[in-house]
Amino acid sequence: MSSTAVAGTAARLSQFHRLRCGTLLALALVLVLMATGCSTPMNARNDAAFQSQASIADRPVVRPTRSISSFSDSLQCMDHMLRNAQLPTTLITSKQIPDYSARVSVATKDMVITAISQMSRLSNAFRFVDYEVDIARQDTVQNLTTILLNNNQMQLQRPALYLSGAIAFVDQNVINNRFDAGLSGPRIDMGYSKSRNATVIGLEMHLGDFRTRTLIPGLDSANEVIVGNGGQGVDLAGRIGTYGVQFNVGRDYTQGTGGAVRTLVELATIELIGKWARIPYWQCLTLEQTHPDFQRQLHDWYEEGDSVVQHQLVKRSLISRGYLSAGDEQWPNNSPQLRTAVARFQADQGMVVSGVIDFTTYERALRNFVGLGTDGKLVRVGWATTNATPVPPAPPPNAAAASVAATTELLPHPTGLAYGAAAPARTINMQIENILLERTAFEVGEQIFLSATLSRTSYLSCYLVDGLGTVMRLLPNSANPSGWVSANQAVRIPDWMSPNPGFIMDAVAPGIEGVACFATAEDHMAQLPEALRGPALKTIPDYQRLEQVNQAFAQALGADGYTGNAKYWKVVPKRPTAPQASK
Repeated sequence: MSSTAVAGTAARLSQFHRLRCGTLLALALVLVLMATGCSTPMNARNDAAFQSQASIADRPVVRPTRSISSFSDSLQCMDHMLRNAQLPTTLITSKQIPDYSARVSVATKDMVITAISQMSRLSNAFRFVDYEVDIARQDTVQNLTTILLNNNQMQLQRPALYLSGAIAFVDQNVINNRFDAGLSGPRIDMGYSKSRNATVIGLEMHLGDFRTRTLIPGLDSANEVIVGNGGQGVDLAGRIGTYGVQFNVGRDYTQGTGGAVRTLVELATIELIGKWARIPYWQCLTLEQTHPDFQRQLHDWYEEGDSVVQHQLVKRSLISRGYLSAGDEQWPNNSPQLRTAVARFQADQGMVVSGVIDFTTYERALRNFVGLGTDGKLVRVGWATTNATPVPPAPPPNAAAASVAATTELLPHPTGLAYGAAAPARTINMQIENILLERTAFEVGEQIFLSATLSRTSYLSCYLVDGLGTVMRLLPNSANPSGWVSANQAVRIPDWMSPNPGFIMDAVAPGIEGVACFATAEDHMAQLPEALRGPALKTIPDYQRLEQVNQAFAQALGADGYTGNAKYWKVVPKRPTAPQASK
């Protein structure tokens, strides 16, 4: 073939190539125009099936969990200590806890309120005065409060204490470790990287006297916490002719600042309140649950076992706590009875109730079966990991559990003060809440204040007998018609913090008076004798002693169907006042 022919053939091929490329380009342009819909608007009805999935896709796929920190159990322990100290209710408030570094955007003041509330569930030691002076932070409730205060239609109680403080510093990347390596060749490139760093957050808080706006010397807390992040990645790139392929794989973790600040806030609150109340608060900071690796170690153990082992462990724990009986261990894991028992346990533990045995339930059920070994590491106590039915021992006593179980009665009574046979599964802790400690007698006409605390969420009814032999029901009543009481929540009898307590309780006549409370798993009123179903705060005919009420409960519900307890005190005649000398 001549060179002219070769050149012509090459020209035709080049022209064909250009035509083909032009055709492909035109076809691509048409497709783009069709996709963008330049000619006609899109019909939204064509996307109805797609859009119908939005409401489902918008919902979370993971159950919510309760915020539990390393000091959640320490706050409960402090609550029991404050209750045993019998401190009167103190009004407290807090300033805003700012972050001057502007690197930790968290609601620190609300964390303070939550910590104080958790330390007052049983003891009623503190009530938070919620008043905001910052106009930018005021809401509808605050605006209404200001209007009522200005019109003298509302009285704002003055707090005795206030908390002050700030996130003092956030030192980012205090230590930083980074490693990078790579390998390059004619056809392949490889790279590996790994990095770690740590950030230090410091919180300082103080306790002040509100009446003088002075910070109390020595009542301060300055703590730091370290949060870190790290990551590692692999890069791989290769070439085949004029084409290239690239892959990037990485793993990263970042410890959030929200949980870290909550830990600092709870620790500071425990320290400040413990120092102010002069109680051994350090006992609440040495629990195994405060170990930094506590939840992580429990999660590792949770992942080691299959669902059968996990459910058997939780079932055995619920049996030891009284939520299940020994025969209930054979219930299927998805049975309604087991879900109900798990739901009750979750409610009593302050968890999000689901009725499902997940890691959070596993952790709350087995946390009392973990201790510190001689090497300072967490170890399982009484867990049998070689079979599917481990048997944990009875939970070891700690400061919180011991204070719940301790009930000091004032006066001996021939028939005993604990009623019912279900006491190990459900307990009622009753206590006289008058300011003076160790009261054993009251004068006629003197007001008496009690509290009752249940170890499990139950239906509660309380009855009073006075020195004249009159018996009446105190709770439930018209002011508090519901008898349901949450676990570990002190019920005030009467509710002296409420503007409408429903009744007051005065010593009536010389003799022995007392209050008995009865708790059941369900509303028991319909099963009681007709005389006990009458209106509250009215004399119950034919009843002169609390033991008669206990017998009625035993006959109606059985010895295993309820739990009861009573508190008695002595009433003495009122002492005559000394005559005043005439002027």
